[in-house]
Amino acid sequence: MAFRATPGRTPPVPGPGVPSASFPSPQPPMAGPGGIEEEDEEEPAEIHLCVLWSSGYLGIAYYDTSDSTIHFMPDAPDHESLKLLQRVLDEINPQSVVTSAKQDEAMTRFLGKLGPEISKQRLLSGNYSFISESMTATEKILFLSSIIPFDCVLTVRALGGLLKFLSRRRIGVELEDYSVGVPILGFKKFVLTHLVSIDQDTYSVLQIFKSESHPSVYKIASGLKEGLSLFGYGLLGQPRRLILKRMKLSHTKVSDWQVLYKTVYSALGLRDACRSLPQSIQLFQDIAQEFSDDLHHIASLIGKVVNFEESLAENRFTVLPNIDPEIDAKKRRLMGLPSFLTEVAQKELENLDSRIPSCSVIYIPLIGFLLSIPRLPFMVEASDFEIEGLDFMDKLHYRSARTKELDALLGDLHCEIRDQETLLMYQLQCQVLARASVLTRVLDLASRLDVLLALASAARDYGYSRPHYSPCTRGVRIKNGRHPLMELCARTFVPNSTDCGGDQGRVKVITGPNSSGKSIYLKQVGLITFMALVGSFVPAEEAEIGVIDAIFTRIHSCESISLGLSTFMIDLNQVAKAVNNATEHSLVLIDEFGKGTNSVRRKMVDGLALLAAVLRHWLALGPSCPHIFVATNFLSLVQLQLLPQGPLVQYLTMETCEDGNDLVFFYQLCQGVASASHASHTAAQAGLPDPLIARGKEVSDLIRSGKPIKPMNELLRRNQVENCQALVDKFLKLDLEDPTLDLDIFISQEVLPAATTIL
Repeated sequence: MAFRATPGRTPPVPGPGVPSASFPSPQPPMAGPGGIEEEDEEEPAEIHLCVLWSSGYLGIAYYDTSDSTIHFMPDAPDHESLKLLQRVLDEINPQSVVTSAKQDEAMTRFLGKLGPEISKQRLLSGNYSFISESMTATEKILFLSSIIPFDCVLTVRALGGLLKFLSRRRIGVELEDYSVGVPILGFKKFVLTHLVSIDQDTYSVLQIFKSESHPSVYKIASGLKEGLSLFGYGLLGQPRRLILKRMKLSHTKVSDWQVLYKTVYSALGLRDACRSLPQSIQLFQDIAQEFSDDLHHIASLIGKVVNFEESLAENRFTVLPNIDPEIDAKKRRLMGLPSFLTEVAQKELENLDSRIPSCSVIYIPLIGFLLSIPRLPFMVEASDFEIEGLDFMDKLHYRSARTKELDALLGDLHCEIRDQETLLMYQLQCQVLARASVLTRVLDLASRLDVLLALASAARDYGYSRPHYSPCTRGVRIKNGRHPLMELCARTFVPNSTDCGGDQGRVKVITGPNSSGKSIYLKQVGLITFMALVGSFVPAEEAEIGVIDAIFTRIHSCESISLGLSTFMIDLNQVAKAVNNATEHSLVLIDEFGKGTNSVRRKMVDGLALLAAVLRHWLALGPSCPHIFVATNFLSLVQLQLLPQGPLVQYLTMETCEDGNDLVFFYQLCQGVASASHASHTAAQAGLPDPLIARGKEVSDLIRSGKPIKPMNELLRRNQVENCQALVDKFLKLDLEDPTLDLDIFISQEVLPAATTIL
């Protein structure tokens, strides 16, 4: 680990044997009036940052001595230029930065020791004052999992590295006993200002990105594919990456050279096209200027050197003729070998035993030239394979004086050609990598253009409108918004409007029957907000987006055995993230929270109580309450008046109409509260038998009325008849004339046990 002082801080003054670090320089005591020394001022707060970067993602954690709190930022994408890291340094101005001291393979192996599991155990084994000592190990894991995103590997590694650094440096407790640890009073999520915070769960449930296992049996264990999402459906750009990393490691494949060649030539065509477009657009101007002649040089080199047709046939790098005279001469020799070896074989046959009918001279790479003869009937024992004048190699191949002469004269042609072509490939790679900065910039600009073209194409094809961003607007206003993915999959889609601006209706409680469109509406609001924030047109007639600093969701439980958490615990973690981090500018989407704890024996179910408690917590914030959309089937939330009345709460429902025994969905949001969940209608649509649905409605009515639930008389009677019939059948099968028959045993083992189910 290396330590670095940032500008504006006191430079490090290491002592003998002390590792380089940052220390505040000693200040002389200030003398007050009359020569009396004033009390020392408080030491300035220090920030110690730990950062890890890998595969284009950045993990950050830092410790702030002013409040003894560790802050972390979940894994975030960052380019090789580390612009995001620079923003972090500019914003928090750390006293020291803990990171890798080298960028070679040795440091990579060293960082590998600081793996996520070791860091996770270091986090879980720490003693924190904000965690009760009475907590068990399991309870501690559950508590920390609601704060720290353990699925963000780089962040966990950064936290582990920071804790190790703090324990070694003993920040703030240098003079205390060694048993006294560095005080850590909490973990807080760190978000850069003017950036919107969205976690991986939100990306997944809103279907912005959605990875799925590949359906091919050959790729299930090797990779994932993009499912139904904005990214997978082409509503967001999908930039391609060049193969520069493989070139640096000399792992370039033939297909990589093809992709590079086509990409460079396409970039040249893109440059020419942008030069004919208005240069007032900055992106066109950048592409026209920065797509330099280096691209033409790279494309020309690859086109003149690489023999793509032969390379694909042999599955290795090969060069075109007239590149290297020595390689061309060796290839001509290799191509003329068949006829030449036939002549050599004929001369060898003249000197062989007359019992040998034929022979051939073959060439095997790395072994050389060998004389091959067929196996003869008399060749049984090992000594039978010995032939005078020939060196025995195996049962069919020999080395003669002529083959030895061929080895000395021609050598191992095949391997020599491959070695020389590999050397040329290395030289070509060096030429390409020398212009890697140009290629990287080309990729960056082409990716931006690709994203903008994808957004523009989607806006044109699907009738999107331009949103308006207003810093003065509080919340989101959407007129006739549509779900961008659902409208592509459904025959018809009913648009709905949204207005969560100002202090009116900041908490919207949405009720309605199952399958009425509540979840789709929540996702629609989140997706339109996200698309507007990334600069896309949106599926709505009009949209006005105010200041949004984060989007939190509790819509779908990402269940996994590896997490070791129950479904409801995962739900609680997602809600806890929103409760602990949401501000007045945050958008919170909650769908069916609390349904995993229903208990028919309690008048107030736990899930309902938790949902009401969370909403009341936010409502108590008044105008600082986040913008909250809650879809629920807990009608008791309204019936029991668990939420305070006021302008902050607005009740909405999905409009329906009963037509006889059928329920017609209009998928239209309106003011009001649903009268029932109509679960029986949904069950009928799912194909459940009518008797089961009728019984379900009967039990539901009994629960509402507080009456005891009794078994069905008809079902009980049918069971009694079946049991009686079974007992009669067994009795009729008895042979009463059999002297060995014991009726007492039959009565005790068959009749008496059956009597309890019959009577």
